[in-house]
Amino acid sequence: MMVPRSISRPFYHGKQWQKTRDAYIKSVGGLCERCLTNGKVKPGYIVHHKHYITADNINDPSITLSFDNLEYL
Repeated sequence: MMVPRSISRPFYHGKQWQKTRDAYIKSVGGLCERCLTNGKVKPGYIVHHKHYITADNINDPSITLSFDNLEYL
């Protein structure tokens, strides 16, 4: 289930997410992680949540801000 933009927009424009996203991209060297596992070196485009954000978990930093739940694609 997708999170309504009215819920997700404030999160994705918030400073906590922006700092986490930028730090995560830096931690993986700015490269697409899936590409690297397939032997390709390409820059990433978007930080993806492995466990999708829902209306029920959007306020849970272990889901939304944890590096363990992020992947740069």
